[in-house]
Amino acid sequence: MRPLALRAPTALPGFGLSMGITLTTLSLVVLIPIGALLLRGAAIGPADILALLARDRVQAALILSFRAALVAAAFNLVFGLALAWVLARYRFPGRRLVDAAVDLPFALPTAVAGIALTALYAPNGAFGRLLEPLGIRIAYTEAGIWIALIFVGLPFVVRSVQPVIEEIDREVEEASATLGASRARTFTRVILPMLVPALLTGFALALARSVGEYGSVIFIAGNLPMATEIAPLLIVIRLEEFDYDGAVAIALAMLGISFALLLAINLVQIWSRRRMGAV
Repeated sequence: MRPLALRAPTALPGFGLSMGITLTTLSLVVLIPIGALLLRGAAIGPADILALLARDRVQAALILSFRAALVAAAFNLVFGLALAWVLARYRFPGRRLVDAAVDLPFALPTAVAGIALTALYAPNGAFGRLLEPLGIRIAYTEAGIWIALIFVGLPFVVRSVQPVIEEIDREVEEASATLGASRARTFTRVILPMLVPALLTGFALALARSVGEYGSVIFIAGNLPMATEIAPLLIVIRLEEFDYDGAVAIALAMLGISFALLLAINLVQIWSRRRMGAV
């Protein structure tokens, strides 16, 4: 008679306990709050939710939030890649200081960032007074929202791409050069495909952060209804007015749109990784 097989040893001790702690934490922090939101939405009813979302002010706030988040994430995608490339490939005086400054939005309270950006870009600010004679107004416009979202989202792209750039073997670029490829062709056909998964990850993180950003935006946006009022601020206004159904409707709309965008980005990321693996 064969003895009973014992559980194979794993590299992670206490798997059952650690998995239980993980699932409990995930449930308390993510699943239960989202579940409560969905239950409240089900109690309101689809028809009433659509009626609440059909209001012009709500639609304007949602469109502004997602449009500004997409613009900021796209900007960070390009310039975050450039900054990560400089930090990974070049050595220059003050490099460590610049590298540390990239993480500043992670540590700086968003309200402080919003106040600082408003002080700089307001009409009487250091930058605002220089732009005002040119007819360029940043603070209290949608452009101010872009600036705030770019500030908070840039580190996500840089920190996602920088380690991948550092791991790329220089011999790959040298081999491409010996075959007659120009620097631009080497970057677009050899290096950029390696960076696409990391770029999409950074873009998704920056987009997710920008969609729900509140503290750094409300000071510089001006918060004018139908113009510079973002959806998170409108949720707070609805809660202060004890309009819980209206707040839940906006929150469900943001949840659904965010989930659809992140799902699309993840599908593109999976496709790009499979394509790279096939190559």
